Amino acid sequence: MKQLGEILLDDGLVTEAQLLAALDETQARGSSLGRTLVELGVLTEGQLVKALANQVGMNFVDLDEFPVDRAAVSLVPGALCRRYTVLPVSLEGGSIVLATADPGNVMAVDDVRSVTNRPVIPVIATHDNLMRAIDRFCRADDEMEDLSSAFNEQNAEPEQDLSKLGEMSVDDDAPIVRYVNLLVTQAITDRASDIHIEPAEHDLRVRYRIDGVLHETQRSPKQIQQGVISRVKIMSDIDIAERRKPQDGRMSVVHNGRKIDLRVATLPTVWGEKIVMRILDNSTASLDLRDLSFLDENYETYKESYTKPYGMILVTGPTGSGKSTTLYATLNAVSKPEINVITVEDPVEYRLPGINQVQVNPKAGLTFAGALRSILRSDPDVVLLGEIRDHETAQIAIEAALTGHLVLSTLHTNDAPSAITRLTEMGIEPFLVGSALDAVVAQRLARRLCGKCKVPYQPSPEEMAAARFPWVPGEPLPELFRPGGCVTCSKTGYRGRLALHEVMRVTEEIERHAVAHSSSADIAATAVAQGMISLRNDGWQKVALGQTSIEEIMRVVA
Repeated sequence: MKQLGEILLDDGLVTEAQLLAALDETQARGSSLGRTLVELGVLTEGQLVKALANQVGMNFVDLDEFPVDRAAVSLVPGALCRRYTVLPVSLEGGSIVLATADPGNVMAVDDVRSVTNRPVIPVIATHDNLMRAIDRFCRADDEMEDLSSAFNEQNAEPEQDLSKLGEMSVDDDAPIVRYVNLLVTQAITDRASDIHIEPAEHDLRVRYRIDGVLHETQRSPKQIQQGVISRVKIMSDIDIAERRKPQDGRMSVVHNGRKIDLRVATLPTVWGEKIVMRILDNSTASLDLRDLSFLDENYETYKESYTKPYGMILVTGPTGSGKSTTLYATLNAVSKPEINVITVEDPVEYRLPGINQVQVNPKAGLTFAGALRSILRSDPDVVLLGEIRDHETAQIAIEAALTGHLVLSTLHTNDAPSAITRLTEMGIEPFLVGSALDAVVAQRLARRLCGKCKVPYQPSPEEMAAARFPWVPGEPLPELFRPGGCVTCSKTGYRGRLALHEVMRVTEEIERHAVAHSSSADIAATAVAQGMISLRNDGWQKVALGQTSIEEIMRVVA
């Protein structure tokens, strides 16, 4: 059998100098040659696994490109695939071809052979590649469809006995319990931010919001509607007998060893209660501001504001535009043991260590304004206010910013300059707005192009003009990218999201605009003249960097 080093040299993957250096490093570290080459950046994981497959005389498959046969996948239970990190990829005659990251795992091969009653031909794939493929092909959708079909065959009554539904929380094998668990698990696997359970006239529709866009994933028989809704209510500690008014709750699940919280809201509709579950991944709360795709210029402008000891910073934008994530990342940047940070939120989305978080409770008389008035007596240095909704809250927040506190909050406006006019419309004195407000960040979320399949192209002058892209006729046309479509991004051409920002510093000129009751258009013109990058221009810079597409910017920015 050839040595690994010989194979790598024959394939031209390493030079003799790199191989000798890696051998010395391997002896010093006490690790394997292949792992050392990967850690030094000489080889990729895929190149190493392919070379190892060659060494032991086995075939290597790239599951991102390989045409996986779903008929083969269906022969092995998904739980078994996940337990051993294996995936059946095709059928050859009477044998099943099994992709594995560990060809020495005899138990996995034996179990697949006994389950399928077929000979097994192992092939090698990288671990990460296998995990992505398992998530893609061993989906919970199939089991949910089977459960839905079973409900249909049982022809269950639409109205169920509510007293029996409470028992579901104990019986984990009940079909309704399994259905809801699968629904949540698949949403987390698909990187969804929200789960929509929507009653219709004849069925129950399930949609996931992935990268900001809703995708229909499931239609189930009407008969299971009340059972599913009641199960979600039980898990979220919501009154299952109350169906006439909106309710809110919260639940926690453990997925692949990570604790994930879900915020649950019910809304009565003509066909039953609609449920929306917001998936709150706690890793989001520990993000660094540099991870939020700020342009360098915008980041420096924003940093000047949040490093000040007092003043108000507002983050504006519609629901779901990432305002809370930006505020939490800002808290992570300013929070230190010697600083007292207190937040007032409705609801508290992420639990942050070392920070005092207050949950608003209007029924008990704890409103935003009341809580804010109380915490100012608790010696805070930094105050995060979930949202400014009314005159009283805005007035107290402004006064806090004027009396030596750094106040962070959100406001619902379309752009940064509109925040000033919105505060004056709430009844705040214009001179106070100008004095207290230090910076406003307007934000949107756009889908990020998939790094594996984005397609370079040269746009036409007509396309540039129609999009109002900042290009001067006569200059060379830039190379941009458009979405392609591959298995990694589920054929959408996009994977993940990035933020677009508009950072406006409140200068003396803008203060004068506030006192003069100027329109938001006049404030915007002054801010742009002073160097503010508008949301659209921030987007165009990210298009030029190959991070997103023209179509996506036009979708999210007016």
